[in-house]
Amino acid sequence: MKYYIIAGEASGDLHGSNLMKALKAKDPNADIRFWGGDLMQQAGGTLVRHYKEMAFMGFLEVLMNLGTIAKAIKFCKADIQKFQPDVIVFIDYSGFNLRIAKWAKALGYKTNYYISPQIWASREGRIKDIKRDIDAMHVILPFEKDFYEKKHGYPVNFVGHPLIDAISDRNPVNEQNFRKENNLDPNKQIIALLPGSRKQEVQKMLTLMLSVIKDFSDYQFVIAGAPSLDHDFYQPFLKNPNVSFVANKTYDLLSIAHAALVTSGTATLETAIFKVPQVVCYRANWLSYQIAKRIITLEYISLVNLIMDKEVVKELIQNDLTTKNIQTELNKILKGPARTAQIQAYDALEKKLGGKGASENAASRIIENV
Repeated sequence: MKYYIIAGEASGDLHGSNLMKALKAKDPNADIRFWGGDLMQQAGGTLVRHYKEMAFMGFLEVLMNLGTIAKAIKFCKADIQKFQPDVIVFIDYSGFNLRIAKWAKALGYKTNYYISPQIWASREGRIKDIKRDIDAMHVILPFEKDFYEKKHGYPVNFVGHPLIDAISDRNPVNEQNFRKENNLDPNKQIIALLPGSRKQEVQKMLTLMLSVIKDFSDYQFVIAGAPSLDHDFYQPFLKNPNVSFVANKTYDLLSIAHAALVTSGTATLETAIFKVPQVVCYRANWLSYQIAKRIITLEYISLVNLIMDKEVVKELIQNDLTTKNIQTELNKILKGPARTAQIQAYDALEKKLGGKGASENAASRIIENV
């Protein structure tokens, strides 16, 4: 069969690559054309456009790039019509994907969504569009099934969370070798910094995260470099000898980290699965925050707390994200009861996410629904 897959960011590239592998295992004749990144390209298929070209963050930046987005939507529609896929698979990236889905469904294309738009967080009215435009929805968070089915009468498939597969299938890291290869101190415990993947986000978050390094001289801070950003971009943040950098090896870094400062997003869940105590940090530009505050109805912003429906990890958001608060909360999770409690909660979290096999489950459902 012919599959057209659209992913628009780094996390979508990861989960899209594993989905592609599963589709190929179940359908040896799979012909896949996609929007995504390096990982999806390595899985095999035809890359149409890299997500780096579409990595716009926040309401203001999206507004400033409406022309570019409109051209991309037009191009995507033309490319789909030329390819004539048996099914279109949308992965997250709702602002773009729901527009394509409306057009595609009207023309009779089969539409599947893997990794739901977060309509449970904001703009819940989009459920009308989903009901109209999406033939099958495959969700990865346990509470999403109740949200869709009990609240909105829209049946969905809970396939499990693909991060379980992505993390459990990786090769173990030899800590001594990893430290040596990346010029890390052989003795100091590591505080990992996961500042995001978009330039504006990373610049803002690293400045704040690194403001506490003088208070934790017994530890080494290691920045997890995003695949979407060049090494040169991080150079201004590497002037302190107690700050190191590791490119494109976030999972390896987390596997040996003692604690972490993490920008809200998928990374909070990845950090939890690695059982690394964390402080969640997030600050948007003023306009984006004011808009988000009015349309997002959730009590928490991190996936860890949302899934557990309680505060497991401390969230420092907007004005609460200060040097003093980062210092205080980081101290709590380096040792003592707060650290122990967080690790114990991670065990319960992983059980809620289900076992392995999310990518295979999603692939099976997609093939069944064509």
